Amino acid sequence: MTTSARSMLPSPDERIYAPYKIGALVEVLAEQGIPARDSLRGSGVSADELGNPYALTSVRQYMIVCMNAITLGCNAATPFEVGARLHVSAYGMYGYALLSCLTLRDYFRLAVQYRRLATPPLSIEWAENPDTVVWTFPDMFVTNPSQNLRRFLIEQQFSLHVTHLEDVAGRSCPPLEARFTYPAPEHADLYSGYLACPCLFDQPEFELIYDAALLDHKSQMAHRLTAALVQETCDRLIGSAKSSAGTSGYVYRTLMDHPGEFPSMESVADSLNMTTRTLRRHLEAEGTTYRHIMDDVRCSLAIEYLKTTRMGTMDIAMLLGFSDAASFRKALKRWTGKGPGQLRR
Repeated sequence: MTTSARSMLPSPDERIYAPYKIGALVEVLAEQGIPARDSLRGSGVSADELGNPYALTSVRQYMIVCMNAITLGCNAATPFEVGARLHVSAYGMYGYALLSCLTLRDYFRLAVQYRRLATPPLSIEWAENPDTVVWTFPDMFVTNPSQNLRRFLIEQQFSLHVTHLEDVAGRSCPPLEARFTYPAPEHADLYSGYLACPCLFDQPEFELIYDAALLDHKSQMAHRLTAALVQETCDRLIGSAKSSAGTSGYVYRTLMDHPGEFPSMESVADSLNMTTRTLRRHLEAEGTTYRHIMDDVRCSLAIEYLKTTRMGTMDIAMLLGFSDAASFRKALKRWTGKGPGQLRR
């Protein structure tokens, strides 16, 4: 029996991703003596934004920084090193969903299902065969990269997948084999060093192959309630019409991506290079307000916490920014017409 799934690619210019990938690449380049200002040139991302949890970037901006790395003569190991440093914990809700999944089969499934949240420059697929489980990387990128950039992204992607599986499993899980469609480059010895497996070139497809016996292993941090909670949130981040477009979509995604520490309207306006007055005008043009979006996010999270966790009402109230349980109950009644007990049942 064979099962498979493919990820969908986002628009290259959607600014919906925290700058964790750009930050990791800039850090590796800085260690090679390449200043951040050179690494970031032409990307529209400033060095200050790399440390801002509310800054949002696009796949295209990330790919510009990758191209800068190549143009500036970075070390051949750079994409592998970035992939080795980008642990799952850097990926926000997407990372939490992967870490808390119950089995490694769930990890493969969710890595594809929620990949749109991970600044993806290229498409991926996974297939479960009787003896192997295979990551396949179709030659599908969000833009049309040069051959050098294409190879850079593939090298980084393979390294990322090896890192993430080990993070989730909590132990070394070397692939059986890695396959690449292009001829062996001059630095081919780096491939087996970082991927810890035989690497073959001039192959029909890009593939990373594992033993299928891994799939039924329990994840290191498996937790049923947490998994349900964060997977619901990932579903909304991807699928909700509210988060799909426009300024209101940007605000909704930003608030959903920072549960428990909602940014102020001023912070969100700054991340959009707007004044609060301009942000308010944009939202009014789309038929909503910052307060309405905030209430929508808090309501969605409140329902999720009540239905999928055993947290007390006061704990949920504090997570959602209420000063006391009574204020939370009153708001919940206004939003849903029900109290915490009714929603929990």
